[in-house]
Amino acid sequence: MKTLFDPDRLLDQGLTRLRSRFAVPERFPDDVVAAAQVAASRRPDAHADRTALPFMTLDPASSTDLDQAFALEASGADWLLHYAIADVAWFVEDGDPLDREAWQRGTTTYLPGGKASLYPPVLSEAAASLLPGAERPAVILTVRIDAAGESRLDGVERAVILSRAKLAYETVRDEDLPGGFLEIARRIARAEDRRGAQRVDPPEQVVERSPSGRFSLGFRPQLPSERRNAALSLAANLAVARTMLEAGTGLFRVMAPPDARGEERLRATALALALEWPPAMPLTQFQRRLDPGKPVEAAFMLAIRRSGSGASYRPYVPAGSDALRTDTARADWAELPWHAAVAAPYAHATAPLRRLADRYVLRTVLALAQGQAMPQNVLSALPELPGVMARAGSRDAQIDRSVIDLAEATMLHGREGETFEAVVTEARENRAQVQLKDLPVIATAAGAPGAAPGTVLTLRLVRADPVEGALTFEVAD
Repeated sequence: MKTLFDPDRLLDQGLTRLRSRFAVPERFPDDVVAAAQVAASRRPDAHADRTALPFMTLDPASSTDLDQAFALEASGADWLLHYAIADVAWFVEDGDPLDREAWQRGTTTYLPGGKASLYPPVLSEAAASLLPGAERPAVILTVRIDAAGESRLDGVERAVILSRAKLAYETVRDEDLPGGFLEIARRIARAEDRRGAQRVDPPEQVVERSPSGRFSLGFRPQLPSERRNAALSLAANLAVARTMLEAGTGLFRVMAPPDARGEERLRATALALALEWPPAMPLTQFQRRLDPGKPVEAAFMLAIRRSGSGASYRPYVPAGSDALRTDTARADWAELPWHAAVAAPYAHATAPLRRLADRYVLRTVLALAQGQAMPQNVLSALPELPGVMARAGSRDAQIDRSVIDLAEATMLHGREGETFEAVVTEARENRAQVQLKDLPVIATAAGAPGAAPGTVLTLRLVRADPVEGALTFEVAD
């Protein structure tokens, strides 16, 4: 998510307009707040006691909605990752006001300076959050990670945990982390390389205001602690997907690779940014060379993220009643639910405080691991969740893009009439999508008939509206 450093609150009008445009809720309905307060007082009585395990969390320093805590244990040549995930389903009953509101929201929506949470703060930032020093109900995924970095679920259980520490990305030191943490991260990275994973973690875009009053758009690469922590979540989600796939049921995260047209646009973007991408080199190989610490390469990483069709959810509900399928070779399951960026079947299970679907995936693997029939409410939800998550994802992506537009327009406000060199990344009749050569800005230019990807244009900035978040360029004579 972008960070806007705006101490004089010059962007408030534009951000307020975004909240209204996308109907981002300002508060929870009264019945939802009341249900959350009742749920927060609920005490676990179906959970094992795992408070002796030395769990800890690793998140941004300011975060209070903590979905995950981890404890590590050596097991011969393997490592066991005990991954505790907030047991949101313990607090939220099917069909209650909390559940109905979560189905309306789908995800926690983030905006600079605030968020619209999936659940009220009394749950998401208190009773259900895995905060340090407090016993909390969780679903523990015990993930076995072998020497090759392959992960598999050894067990799933509901348990009460006690987090010992809240470590922060910004300040954590290697010596603060438990033994095995760095080794697990290395194993997961090697396994990704072996699979040919195309996962891209673009840096955060940052907008800062200079003493002169102008804004600039830059990038903040992921910290090493963020990448390593993400490896734990990746290992757990891969293991969850594997378990569901073997059972022939569940909800998967799927993604196609960029198509030929998308790669054509990327090559034009690389040209605009003066990046040397050999014609015969596959995108997967080229992107591994990119350094997010270099602004130009960081901009290209963002372009890769935007180039594909995006990820989506795909359910599989076994035919019949509650019986679970174990035959994954049947024709109706012949096409694997594939995630190109991960290069494997993949699922989302580790952020139930922020994503509705994760609550149902956790309930699925909990039933599978304990040999229980799938709850009928879960089976009924699986076909409905992709649509709900797609709408929420589309809203969040549009907000994300609109915040960037707002930042770009604010950055260029006052420079109307100036000319900029740009490279066409996609041609659309008399208009062209372009990448500015000297700024990390993607825009649309009018008056470019016959322009093809890779064409260099000189554009004049006609309009930069920091309230509407709108830029208008035209081809200079």
